[in-house]
Amino acid sequence: MERSLSMELVRITEAAAIAASKWMGRGMKIEADDAATTAMRTVFDTIPMRGVVVIGEGEMDEAPMLYIGEELGTGNGPEVDVAVDPLEGTNIVAAGGWNALAVLAIADRGNLLNAPDMYMEKIAVGPESVGKIDINAPVIDNLRAVAKAKNKDIEEVVATIMDRPRHQDIIGQIRAAGARIKLIDDGDVAGAINTAFDQTGVDILFGTGGAPEGVIAAVGLKCLGGEIQGKLVPQNEEEAQRCIDMGIDVSKVLMMEDLVKGDDAIFAATGVTDGELLKGVQLKGGFAESHTLVMRAKSGTIRFIEGRHSLQKKPNLVMND
Repeated sequence: MERSLSMELVRITEAAAIAASKWMGRGMKIEADDAATTAMRTVFDTIPMRGVVVIGEGEMDEAPMLYIGEELGTGNGPEVDVAVDPLEGTNIVAAGGWNALAVLAIADRGNLLNAPDMYMEKIAVGPESVGKIDINAPVIDNLRAVAKAKNKDIEEVVATIMDRPRHQDIIGQIRAAGARIKLIDDGDVAGAINTAFDQTGVDILFGTGGAPEGVIAAVGLKCLGGEIQGKLVPQNEEEAQRCIDMGIDVSKVLMMEDLVKGDDAIFAATGVTDGELLKGVQLKGGFAESHTLVMRAKSGTIRFIEGRHSLQKKPNLVMND
């Protein structure tokens, strides 16, 4: 992959985040998602690459979603797998909440798991705890392992998990162990990535969320030197059969190398609303201010980029000439 693609991805997530931010707090999640998707596709069409969506939002007949199998880019340049979530946290944006992101990841062709759109049980940690966790181990064992790795008492460990009825048992186990919890409404990509940054105050992610989001999070954690493990959780016979058809063993623990192969991948995320890691888009006087995280696994480079965009000169974040 070409190094210059890192900055090109920033342009894409910036455009999607700015488009979605105009719907913040207006109670219209579908409109926000459509705006982000349209903006992302518009900028993708200017990027010198031959991309194929392996993780997207929908099927070909569900436009304007970026669908699995869709070709992106100018048709020139490196061949890459693309994983996209134009708006992670549609409900967050609709309600004006925290941690909504425009996010995407790419890797060389064939290196991203084509994860089926179903639930995945996940556990994620930052670099200090790599090799110490086990998704099949009891919750308390993983909490103790992270506490030891980070030189903390278990009472100082903070776990993050989506606030869902299906997680009540895990939440109870975390609290019984004496650890603390940061509940999140949506957006477990942000939750997983936050485990690798001390300033977020998060040490470990537990819970069940979308499998596609698990692959995107894996790219981010690969860039950061962290770890995520996953197990697919089919909800019915149709989903179980889909895994069989795709050659995926649902009893297998999916490790980092299963989710994203090779030594190179790029991750980019722009804040739509404010979060622990990224500031949300600010709109004022015909300008938009953005805050983006972009990372590359091969180099280990992590960049935070602040942008100021003229919405008059570049209304679609694309120059017309």
